[in-house]
Order: sequence, then C-alpha cells, then structure tokens
Amino acid sequence: MEIILKYFPGLTENQLAQLAQLEPLYREWNEKINVISRKDIDNLYAHHILHSMAIAKVIKFKAGAEILDLGTGGGLPGIPLAILFPQTHFTLIDSTRKKILVVEEVSRAIGLANVQARHIRAEEVKQRFDFVVSRAVASLDKLVGWSFPLIKQKQQHALPNGLIALKGGDVKAEIKALPRGSYTEIFPLPEFFAEEYYLEKFAIYAQA
Repeated sequence: MEIILKYFPGLTENQLAQLAQLEPLYREWNEKINVISRKDIDNLYAHHILHSMAIAKVIKFKAGAEILDLGTGGGLPGIPLAILFPQTHFTLIDSTRKKILVVEEVSRAIGLANVQARHIRAEEVKQRFDFVVSRAVASLDKLVGWSFPLIKQKQQHALPNGLIALKGGDVKAEIKALPRGSYTEIFPLPEFFAEEYYLEKFAIYAQA
C-alpha cells in the first residue's frame, strides 16, 4: 500500500480501506481462479493496482461519466479506477464467466456501488460510454475496432471521448497499424512512476 500512497497521497479513508482489502481478496480468489500471475501476486499493489491507476494520471473522470473496462480479467484496471472515482459509473466486461465472478465478489466485498460486471463480449454490448479502458488485452487495432462503436458522441471531458489502453512493448508499431488519420497520444508511465517496472510501459490514448 505504501507505493499507492506515494503517488496518490490525497485518498479518503474509505478509498484507503477499499484498496487495503484488495490484497487478501485477490489472494483468496487467486487460489481458486488464476486472475493474477501466481508468481506476481506479492507485487499486487506495485505491478497491478498502481499500473491500473496510471489511467488516473492521464484523465480525471467526471461524476456521472460512464466508463467501459474491456477485457477486465479479474477487475483491472476497472476496480482500482472505480475506487478512485466513486461518482463515475464503471462497466467491467469479460468473455470468461469465472473472471466476472471474481469482479462481482471483490466489488461486493469492498462495497463498490459504482461497478457493474457483465459476462459479455464487446461485440454484444449495446450501451455507449465516454471512455473505454483496457489493460494488456489485445493489439491496439483490435481494441480500436471493438471500442469505437461503443463511444458516445456527447463530450464532457477536456480529453475527447476515446480509448485509453495500458500497454508495453513496441507501441509505435501498433499505432502505425491503425487506420490512416487516427489521432493518438503516448503517455510513457515513467513520467508518472519512478519504479523500474514501468520503464517500457505506456498509456495509449486513441480519439474516437
């Protein structure tokens, strides 16, 4: 938890309490369903929760905004973001039913009222959102293809509605593969976090 406080010092008591409950809950669920690498569960906060919260360094979601976490797995980045933005509504989807069960149970256990978990594929979603977020799900062109049809026209943030994806590796090649004229921005995570783990990690914004 110290690493969270280092970069997010202004959290409320309730947010701190919710974040503190994540480790025992994820350890318990990880024994049954492998949602976080078992070799890396000891780094839950440093490698997974903080990584998810990097999106909050790119944008502050407004009260009443609707965000889709596409391919949420066990609830990342959606659950940490829902803790940070309690007045924003988050829909977390995944095509694997047992992972959605983890999201439902973790959200319920920590009292997250602003999270809806759905066992559904992106192509089946009918709702529209201000932003789509994702973490280590698919190549950028696929994410754009799934996300852009789900983005609302109406804007309420300074950053125009679109996709924010947490990615590593050769992101420039992925951006090059997008349709011509696509507008993107790269946010290197070392600009936000000093730890070595974040050296080759980025938040990629693509405007819908």
